[in-house]
Amino acid sequence: MSEKFEFDLVVIGAGSGGVRLARMSAQRGARVAVVESRYLGGTCVNVGCVPKKLFVYGSHVGEDIEDAAGYGWSVPRDQVSFDWPKLVANKNTEIHRLNGIYQRLLENAGVTIIEGTARIEDPHTVVVGERRISTSHVTVATGSWPVIPDIPGKSCILTSNDMFYLPQLPSEAVIWGGGYIGVEFAGILAGLGVRTTLVYRGELFLRGFDDDIREFVAEEMRKKGIELRFGTTIKAINPEGAHYKLELSDGSVMTSGLVMAATGRRALVDGLGLDDLGVQMTASGHIEVDDHFQTAVPSITALGDVIGTPQLTPVALGQAMVLSRRLFGDGEGAMDYTAIPTAVFCQPNIGTVGPTEAMALTEYGRLRIYRSAFKPMKHTLSGRDERCLMKLIVDDASDRVVAAHMVGPDAGEILQGLAVAIKAGATKADFDSTVGIHPTSAEEFVTMRELSRTVG
Repeated sequence: MSEKFEFDLVVIGAGSGGVRLARMSAQRGARVAVVESRYLGGTCVNVGCVPKKLFVYGSHVGEDIEDAAGYGWSVPRDQVSFDWPKLVANKNTEIHRLNGIYQRLLENAGVTIIEGTARIEDPHTVVVGERRISTSHVTVATGSWPVIPDIPGKSCILTSNDMFYLPQLPSEAVIWGGGYIGVEFAGILAGLGVRTTLVYRGELFLRGFDDDIREFVAEEMRKKGIELRFGTTIKAINPEGAHYKLELSDGSVMTSGLVMAATGRRALVDGLGLDDLGVQMTASGHIEVDDHFQTAVPSITALGDVIGTPQLTPVALGQAMVLSRRLFGDGEGAMDYTAIPTAVFCQPNIGTVGPTEAMALTEYGRLRIYRSAFKPMKHTLSGRDERCLMKLIVDDASDRVVAAHMVGPDAGEILQGLAVAIKAGATKADFDSTVGIHPTSAEEFVTMRELSRTVG
C-alpha cells in the first residue's frame, strides 16, 4: 500500500460485489472509497432480488387465503381486498432500512462513501464531479441494466426497474421475455389478479434450465391462468386510449394495460472512459478480465454482472472475497463456478444445482435419471391442482449425484442443502443411506429408489 495515492482502492459501484470488496479490503487495512451514483446495495437490494421476493410473497397470499377453506377457515370473499400502493410503500420502507444497513456496514469498516457518477481519467485517477481521486487500484463493479429492444413504441414499455414503483396495477399485462425476471413477474402479476400473458420468441422459456423443469413450470403456470405465447415476439406497440396495442410477429394483434420487457441486461459501463484507457471489452459488451478479475490495464479490475459471469448476487460476493485477498491479502484462492445453485421465484418455485440432463450427458456419458412428480401434502386438503417435481442426475460410472432439480414450494430452501452435498461429491448411495425428514417434500430426494431411465 503506497502513500503516493489518496486511496489504495476505489470501487465504482456499491452493489453486492462492490460493497463486499470495499468492506473486506478495508478490514485488511486498505484505504478504500466506494463511489455510487444511485443507491447503496445495487440492483439486488433496490430493484432486484429482495423487492422481487417480497412481491412474490405478497402475490401468493391470495392462494393461501383460498387454500385456508380446506383447513376449516372461513374467509368471506367480500371481506378480502388488496392494496397495491400499500405493498409498494411497505416494500420501500424495507429497502430504505437495508440501504441504511449497507451504509453502516461501509462506514463501520472505515470505507469512504462518495456519491456521484465516476469516470476513470487515467489508470490511477477517478473523477467524481469536481473531485479528482488518486488511487492505487480501481475496481469496476457497476453491474448491469435492463435492455428494451429497439421497436416502434419502445418508450411505452416498462422494465423490471419500473415495476417496483408502479403507481397502480392494470387489469391486464404482457410480459415480454422468458428468463428469470419475466417468469417471476408473470407469476407476481397473475397472483395479484392481473390477467397476464407472457410472450417469448423461443419454443420454450427458461433457456439454460433442464428441459423437464421448463416443461413442468409451463404446465403449472398455465394452471394459474397465465397465457404463454411461445414462438412469438413483439414487433411494435402503440398507445390506444388507456391501453396499448401490440403487433406480434405471428401477425396477431392484442391490447394490454401494461407491457414489461424482460429481454436481457447489458453491462453498465457508460461514461466510465474504459475505451480511452485500453480496457478490452468482450463481444457481448462485458469487461474482459482474466481468472483474477484483472483487465488489460494493470491497476484496473472488475467483477460482478459487468464481466459477464452468472448474474447472481452470491457469485459477485464470492468474486469480491477472492479479489480482496488477491489485492490486500495472501493472494490465495480462486473463484469456483462449478455447481452454482440458483432459484427462480416463479410459482411454484424452481431450485436447481448442477448441469441439465443434456449438459450432463455430454460431460459424463452414461447417466441414471431419478424423477418424481407428486402433489405436495398441503394440497391434499386445500384441493389446489399444483404439483411438485424432483429430479436427480447421477453419473453412472461413479454413482455421484451431479445435479438436482426441483419445482415446488420452497425449492430454493431445499436445494441449498443439496448443493453442499453435490459440491462435496455425494453419491446416490449416500443419498439413499440418508434418513429423511418426515413428512416433508424434501425427503423425496433421499427416498427416490426407482430408476426413471438410463441415458447415454
